[in-house]
Amino acid sequence: MVRIIMHGCNGKMGQVISGMIAEDSELEMAAGIDPRDDGHNPYPVFSDITQCDVEADCLIDFSTASVVDRMIDYCVEKRLPCVLCTTGLSKEQLAKVEDASKKIAILRSANMSLGINLLLKLLKKASNVLAPAGFDIEVLEKHHNLKLDAPSGTALALADSINEELGGAYEYVFDRSGRRQQRPEKEIGISAVRGGTIVGEHDVIFAGTDEVVTFSHTAYSKAVFGRGAVQAAKFLAGRPAGLYDMSNVIEDVLG
Repeated sequence: MVRIIMHGCNGKMGQVISGMIAEDSELEMAAGIDPRDDGHNPYPVFSDITQCDVEADCLIDFSTASVVDRMIDYCVEKRLPCVLCTTGLSKEQLAKVEDASKKIAILRSANMSLGINLLLKLLKKASNVLAPAGFDIEVLEKHHNLKLDAPSGTALALADSINEELGGAYEYVFDRSGRRQQRPEKEIGISAVRGGTIVGEHDVIFAGTDEVVTFSHTAYSKAVFGRGAVQAAKFLAGRPAGLYDMSNVIEDVLG
């Protein structure tokens, strides 16, 4: 039985994951961390993570960037593996995560869905064929109107997947409103849309002369991210210190 602490338990994703854990015979909700609690959860909830004295095997984090530092400090102190799902982290926070991974197991992914992580691999192959042929590259993401960070961590991960494959030669452009010039050859445009209740849509567009190739992924519910996080927690519990990602989980599932 893998005992889980849910960091951000009363957020939308926290509640989705808590429900999944309750139905999984291999997992148990040990505790939740959230600044607000109305007492409806069937497990103890702590408003301050430093007050949590419950034994656990893994922590799943779906919170906000502002509280990630304290969460990382807690996990290092408790030697607790962490599935880090919060996006919008600063360069300093990313450096802290990398440093912490020398002491504990941390799995970090901009997107927990199986489909997105497969798409990351496909984009590497596509970019090797289409970029040298002169195709322009654009990333468009759409999310609900409550999402705080823009562009999404997933959009950046998709762009990074392409750019790393192309030797880091491409510049990211997030806003063209102040530019009056022809589009440079080696740039990746990244655009964000916020509205309604869109769970998550990502399009990667390779636009060439007289043809366009588009890779699309649509999430219809938050459950796709929750399932990935739960699978990641099962994978991470008991692992040695290191920085893992969803590709490790996929490889483990496939055997």
